[in-house]
Amino acid sequence: MFLLKKIFQLRDKANNNTEKPFLEHLEDLRIMVTRIVVTLLITTVVCFSYRDALMELLRKPIVEVWAIHSANRLPAEAELTADLWEIAKTGSETLAHLPESLHGNYLAQLSEFERSMVTVASCYRATAVLPQNKQQPFIDSLSSLTESQKSLLQQLVILKPDYNAGSRDKFKFMSALNPTEPFMLSMKLAFFAGVVMAFPLLLYFVLQFVMPGLHKHEKKAVFPALAFGFGLFLCGVLFAYLKVLPSVLEFFYTYGESMGIANEWRIGYYLSFALQFTLIFGLCFELPVVVWVLVKIGLLDYELMSRTRGYAIVAIVILAAVITPTPDAFTLCLLVVPMAVLYEISIWLAWFDARKQKKELEKEENERLQRLLTYENDESSGSNITESEVIAAMDETEEDEQPDRHDSSPHHDAEDTGRKPE
Repeated sequence: MFLLKKIFQLRDKANNNTEKPFLEHLEDLRIMVTRIVVTLLITTVVCFSYRDALMELLRKPIVEVWAIHSANRLPAEAELTADLWEIAKTGSETLAHLPESLHGNYLAQLSEFERSMVTVASCYRATAVLPQNKQQPFIDSLSSLTESQKSLLQQLVILKPDYNAGSRDKFKFMSALNPTEPFMLSMKLAFFAGVVMAFPLLLYFVLQFVMPGLHKHEKKAVFPALAFGFGLFLCGVLFAYLKVLPSVLEFFYTYGESMGIANEWRIGYYLSFALQFTLIFGLCFELPVVVWVLVKIGLLDYELMSRTRGYAIVAIVILAAVITPTPDAFTLCLLVVPMAVLYEISIWLAWFDARKQKKELEKEENERLQRLLTYENDESSGSNITESEVIAAMDETEEDEQPDRHDSSPHHDAEDTGRKPE
């Protein structure tokens, strides 16, 4: 409510001749909210038609985490990838369900290397269920295997990869325990994608509500500010999706394995976590835009931000610790460092804005003094000055002497606005 009151005052100061009633401000606010809701409805419907592609895109980080951990449990020198190991396990399971007379027909469809891996996978499945003291004698008794196959089998027994077929697809597609859960998740995914898609328009509607309180030269900077704000939001979302989210998922996957817990995540929990995580990162990267708005309405200035820089960094660290639920310092720094840099950029932007305002005030003051000197010279030389011209000149002088709306903050001191932030 306090912020709305400041915005309403800002809109009134831009129109000195007329002051809008409070209800008219609320009507403008209602129009802004309606436009935002309608825009989000349209973008959500559009994104819902691409729900399959969006779901596949959001599943990509978790598939990468599975591939990394699967590769870590496979011998590196054997050229055995996670995908090839899945093929070998599937082939082994297929052979177990086929009559022995058809084994040759099935194996003939595979390459020589794949046939070798299927044989190793079948032997590994049998070895893994034996007691540990009987595993090596069993491997030694497999006379049909080559030495390279036995060596690979021994390494698999040591590394203990999963021998069940379909573990990748099970981890990738997860499970839904509610009949309506897939549909609701599709709607949630479409809504979050719609927010990203409509973000420039949402910013424009918000600034359009504040624009009546801006000067003409400030209104010209709205569209560059929109592009800058959307760029920051997009950078935050991409940074979270490409860098931070895989790191966080890998931490939780490893933590679950270390405690002997099977990582069978539900699709609902994963999507909610991933969507909120990336969206929060995008909003955190909007820090310079938020600061710019607060500076314009007089709630902040560069001096206050410079003096409280240490407190702001502590607040950023606390916020990052809440947003990133992993206790490792690396993931925490992935959010703290960008936000600290953006906060420093915000201080410099506020300083440049204050210096620009000071120059404009000095220019207006010089023009006012020049007009007064011109009137005095004309009067002393006996020039004919009409009464209406004198009244107009006095009105202009009084208007120029009125305090500018940007000086409403107590921290805007004309003597200090030229000093750079410390």
